[in-house]
Amino acid sequence: MPVVGFLNTTSPDTYAFNADAFRAGLGTLGFVEGKNVTIEYRWASGDYSRMPALAKELVSRNVSVIAATGDVVSAQAAQAATATIPIVFAIGSDPVRYGLVKSLNAPGKNVTGVTLFSSTLMAKRLDLLIQLVPNARVIGLLMNPDNANVEFDIRDAQKAAGDLGKQTVVVNARNEGDFNTAFAAMKEQRVDAALIASDPMLLSQRAAVATLAARYSVPIVYWGRAFVAAGGLISYGTDITWMYHQVGVYCGRILKGAKATELPVLQPTKFDLVINLKTAKALNLTMPPHLLSTADEVIE
Repeated sequence: MPVVGFLNTTSPDTYAFNADAFRAGLGTLGFVEGKNVTIEYRWASGDYSRMPALAKELVSRNVSVIAATGDVVSAQAAQAATATIPIVFAIGSDPVRYGLVKSLNAPGKNVTGVTLFSSTLMAKRLDLLIQLVPNARVIGLLMNPDNANVEFDIRDAQKAAGDLGKQTVVVNARNEGDFNTAFAAMKEQRVDAALIASDPMLLSQRAAVATLAARYSVPIVYWGRAFVAAGGLISYGTDITWMYHQVGVYCGRILKGAKATELPVLQPTKFDLVINLKTAKALNLTMPPHLLSTADEVIE
């Protein structure tokens, strides 16, 4: 029975929906956990420093393929651990930038995967934020400093904000225990609205983020529907479960004999606008009619 390694930066308690999507992807190729495939899970529970050791554990287990699903840090840890075992990553940014692949169409080596290119949409999300809060002057940037993409996220957001004449304030959160401090800092620095980084830890704590955003009355534009379903205001991006499903499909194809070098890096073709009207009402925000009319989903 083949063994698939599943490497993730979060925990099964908060990321079960993505693990389910991954298994469903494997299932489309006929692989069912416990029946004709074994899945070895390695969860870092939000501690990104554990990733190299967890990746090495999977390599020592001699797995057939590694699903490195915890964003860039997971993919880098797997890449550093093996040059022979196929790796299928799930990340939110450009894999070429980090040397994970040579190009999107011709990955090379033993690595391929799926990217949401979520980080490149900062300008679009800022535009949505300004439409919701037109008088906003100071924009908060909620970031996880342990994420390898944090500098690029900040740079892209600050450029977009500068182009619109807006100030930015960076607040950091490495884990759930940092959120109260982060939101208090935004209040102290008179943040009017905020953007959130594409980061697995932040997504895993989506309910806590949405609760604090409501408590501190901070309108936030998110990058995934899961935040809005947990009580967040609005999101724009590709459903992350699509990415995990595709990682499962790619792992299944590799188990059937495909080479990682033959599988181009997948990119999203659809971006969804999701709005939570209940949250908008609680924040005393009037949702522009054109946003409601173009939304892919409105949560009442």
